[in-house]
Amino acid sequence: AAMSRKGRKLLVDSLTRSAKHFTKSEVECLIKLFDTLVAKASSQFAGAGFDRTVFRDTLYNAFGMTDDVVLDRVFSTFDRDNTGCITVEEWVEGLAVLLRGTLEEKMKYCFTIYDLNGDGYISKEEMFQMLKHSLLIQPADEEPDEGVKDLVEIALKKMASTYLFIPFLLQDYDHDGKLSFTDFEKAVRDENLLLEAFGPCLPDIK
Repeated sequence: AAMSRKGRKLLVDSLTRSAKHFTKSEVECLIKLFDTLVAKASSQFAGAGFDRTVFRDTLYNAFGMTDDVVLDRVFSTFDRDNTGCITVEEWVEGLAVLLRGTLEEKMKYCFTIYDLNGDGYISKEEMFQMLKHSLLIQPADEEPDEGVKDLVEIALKKMASTYLFIPFLLQDYDHDGKLSFTDFEKAVRDENLLLEAFGPCLPDIK
């Protein structure tokens, strides 16, 4: 829907405050892009936003993100109210984390992507699902799933290595085979490369 000049200014000011990592002119550009994407979307959202298909196409074209499972999870992370529609607020604030987020913000974002069922833990099964779709499997591989399982075990050991000095925590951890956000955060702070340990869900630096 068309917005008055005053309404647009208020929106820009509000999003510049809430998105934090963008300047006012950048927010204005992102709102214009949002309007273009809404025009491409189906009319079911009455101009309020755009759907999963437009979102996925945009991330593919802009950042080369191709993994279907990851793209669906990124969409769910942006779509905070779970309506199936990305609003302008969700668009700008989501991109602020995706493109300019602090390490803390990106850790929370990546953890949410990997926590497929939203229970606050990344289980072995969730690691397997993410890695299964993000690895390049050769046609000649007889048991590709076994290779993924091995990789999950390696990742778990690496994530848990932070706790080697607290044996009882490591013991409990090994029993449930899950990573809490605290586990994930400590491992990533120790080795930043573990941020996307279970699949690429952030654009590369380019």
